[in-house]
Amino acid sequence: MDGFSWAGLWEGIVTFVQTNEAVFRIAGVIVGAVILRWVLLISIRRVVDRVVSGVKKAQAVEHTVELSASPLHAVRVVQRTRTIGSVLRNLVTWSIVAVTIVLILSELNFSVTALIASAGVLGAALGFGAQSLVKDMLNGLFMVFEDQLGVGDIVSLQSTQGPVDGVVESVGVRVTQVRDVGGTLWFVRNGEIVTVGNKSQGWARVIIDLPAPYTSDVEAVERTMLETAQRLADDPKWRRKVLEKPEIWGIESISAEALVVRLVMKVRGPEQFEVARELRLRLKLALDELGVALPALNRVVMDGLDRAGKATEQKPSTRGGAPKTKQLPVASEKDA
Repeated sequence: MDGFSWAGLWEGIVTFVQTNEAVFRIAGVIVGAVILRWVLLISIRRVVDRVVSGVKKAQAVEHTVELSASPLHAVRVVQRTRTIGSVLRNLVTWSIVAVTIVLILSELNFSVTALIASAGVLGAALGFGAQSLVKDMLNGLFMVFEDQLGVGDIVSLQSTQGPVDGVVESVGVRVTQVRDVGGTLWFVRNGEIVTVGNKSQGWARVIIDLPAPYTSDVEAVERTMLETAQRLADDPKWRRKVLEKPEIWGIESISAEALVVRLVMKVRGPEQFEVARELRLRLKLALDELGVALPALNRVVMDGLDRAGKATEQKPSTRGGAPKTKQLPVASEKDA
């Protein structure tokens, strides 16, 4: 081709690169940040998957849902690993973004040292306003590393804004997401969480207080309740959810209408509600076969302050000394 020269082409490319060197460096920083973030996220995901796969292989299960029937430590390892993985991904993203911004500003001939110094002064000035944000982040990190809660846990949170009960769907650095039984997704700031009640960690106890008629055979009722609970514990569907044999703790209370008998069963934490519902159904059917009808607790018995109040209304008032009586006239000698 006329007028074409490889030397001229190369000279033009070098001139363009030298003229727009800063642009290429900025593009390199952005590409490097994207690649670094991608590599770190892949590494975190692989570590999390490896831990989860190791737990599933050790417990001989195919899905993590089946871990509810496995030892409790395995369940906590999976939940804690996934939660920490989520937190680490957020930290990696924000850290890379911050470093990338600083490098780009330096390539644009901004004084990064002066910028950092100014940011320090500005941070000190805004420190009082950002106290809640720092508190949220620190509290969230401690909750994760102390294993107070994890994704999938059934929790009862007490915050400064009120209680929140439900299943943990996400644990972030600043906000924890909890889905309640009605389906509402609650966003709770970590810094506002005062206490954490974890119903999935470790074991739980199913407590059934069953009222029986006062005239019923207590031993027969207790025996029927215990046998029913034991059949539930021996059922292949429920066997691995029950940790210990059911127990009868005896008569919990006595009234004019009923004797309340307490039955307890130690189960895995996440299974307590499902086991309790199944146990109530079986107890109802077993007591129907025994011919024991649950009493209607609708009689009103007045005692204590109510009884004292009624008695006070019936007695004459003695306030201010002896009760006042009407004085009868005295008969004189003339009248006699």
